[in-house]
Amino acid sequence: METFGTRNRIILFSLLALWTVASPLTSRGDVSAAEAGRRAYVAELTEFGGVGDGVTSNTKAFLYAVANLSRRASGGCGGGSMLVVPAGRWLTGPFNLTSHFTLFLHSDAVILASTDINEYPIVAPLPSYGRGRDLPGGRYSNFIWGSNLTDVIITGENGTINGQGQFWWDKFHKKELNSTRGHLLELMYSKNILITNLTFINSPFWNLHPVYCKNVVIANITILAPVDSPNTDGINPDSCSNVIIEDNFIISGDDCVAIKSGWDEYGIRVGIPSEQITVRRLTCISPTSAVIAIGSEMSGGVRQIFAENITAINSESALRIKTAVGRGGFVRDVFVQGVTLHTMKYVLWFAVSYGNHPDDGWDPAALPEIERISIGDVFAENVTMAGRLEGIKKVRFRDIFLWNLTARPSAAAAAKKVQWNCSYVEGAAYKVSPKPCDELGKAGEPFDFRGVDLNRP
Repeated sequence: METFGTRNRIILFSLLALWTVASPLTSRGDVSAAEAGRRAYVAELTEFGGVGDGVTSNTKAFLYAVANLSRRASGGCGGGSMLVVPAGRWLTGPFNLTSHFTLFLHSDAVILASTDINEYPIVAPLPSYGRGRDLPGGRYSNFIWGSNLTDVIITGENGTINGQGQFWWDKFHKKELNSTRGHLLELMYSKNILITNLTFINSPFWNLHPVYCKNVVIANITILAPVDSPNTDGINPDSCSNVIIEDNFIISGDDCVAIKSGWDEYGIRVGIPSEQITVRRLTCISPTSAVIAIGSEMSGGVRQIFAENITAINSESALRIKTAVGRGGFVRDVFVQGVTLHTMKYVLWFAVSYGNHPDDGWDPAALPEIERISIGDVFAENVTMAGRLEGIKKVRFRDIFLWNLTARPSAAAAAKKVQWNCSYVEGAAYKVSPKPCDELGKAGEPFDFRGVDLNRP
């Protein structure tokens, strides 16, 4: 009969082998601004009538610039084109990007999103969501957007893109919006994307949302929003493959990184998983949300996720898996190692109770599958609970493996002596303190990692 040790070893080998062959994408996180900006044709926004006084609208200037540079790129300008945003405060409504294109921000450049709601048309909901995430129907236009693009670089000398989200947050809280807020940056059906060396602040909704994309690098990015701002997720790859997220600093009012793949019957129908995603060297502050979340919209499936060298301060949970009956889909082959946590509510929180649905068309027989999750080399202090792993009879969490995990409780938590809450979980643990729930086996049980390099670069 197969033992836990043998089974664990097989799964760990499989997960680590996967990451040596799965992704041909090379990280560009150390790219210089000059390297990122090399294009055959370069123009400044001022050449198209831009005025950087923080008051004059530059919507026409941005749209004209992108259209002009798009024609040059498609008209035989083999090296593509670049739009430089010089120092200044550049107020604008939504604008699109184009292929073979670099958007480059000077260190003292600030792109300010207009707060004129009339500049944001209502656009169709995503096919894998079926409606807006806040409200039924469409959604307000994203601020910076593009669809069916290839070879796009958004970079600079740590310039700033400011969504001026307070305008939207106030309307959201007062229930004055009839459609879902747009994201600060959304790219759809695109490939070969680099987003690096920029600061994004005060997004109306999610900050960076690549959806149905391939070959994406998001590196050396700072994302800032008030910790009480609604739904200001940091980086949300959604039905994307071959993604690297590295060397980022995020303070937000929601999950720092949330991996998604569609909502209920719409996500099942589209059926594009998020896969081959690496998250490393992330620092996160999010008091009411997760450092790395999977879901809750995961109906197209999530697999082959690798995360390492993660630091969190004052956040709700390090790894959260959010799903529900009706989601369908799967979460499998997730490997997390090297996590340092300070002041957390939970180290781990997996649950099948995230039960909001887009409409009445969801299928109660569509059950998610959660399996092969491995988490190790974790040190956490001032923790309320080590873990909430709450499966249900119909949806069990299978092959959950914890190793070298230490969670030091806060004084109040230590007095209560409730460090784990588990139901319908199957797996094992090695060198886990405090002692894990019985469903994960006895702490200190032999757990065979021979031949597996857990400290690989």
